[in-house]
Amino acid sequence: MAEDSTANRDAWVEQLDRLTKERAGQYVTIEVLDRTYGDQTEAERLPFAYASYDPKDDVVIIAVGGSSSKYPVVLRHMVWHPTEVDVDTAAGALKVVEPDGTTTFAGFSPASGT
Repeated sequence: MAEDSTANRDAWVEQLDRLTKERAGQYVTIEVLDRTYGDQTEAERLPFAYASYDPKDDVVIIAVGGSSSKYPVVLRHMVWHPTEVDVDTAAGALKVVEPDGTTTFAGFSPASGT
């Protein structure tokens, strides 16, 4: 999905909505690979809230938390002006690429897992 077109962006909305439905309640780890700052973990094994694409603001949002007293606050990782969004619901993986090549990965694991 590296092509930057409206059709692809429309598909992003559907794919992220499906990912949200299929992975709700699982833990997610969000990692950012950045050429300037190196590889960083943004969130590690936090409850997945949702993933969405907002075409008006041209941003992908990956949200965690907000589902219990243990995780009362929703934290949002935002990727502005993405050029690529790849969703693999079967494997439980999401990749979002920014114009400068910075890449965000989100990997899922069952809530009851270790």
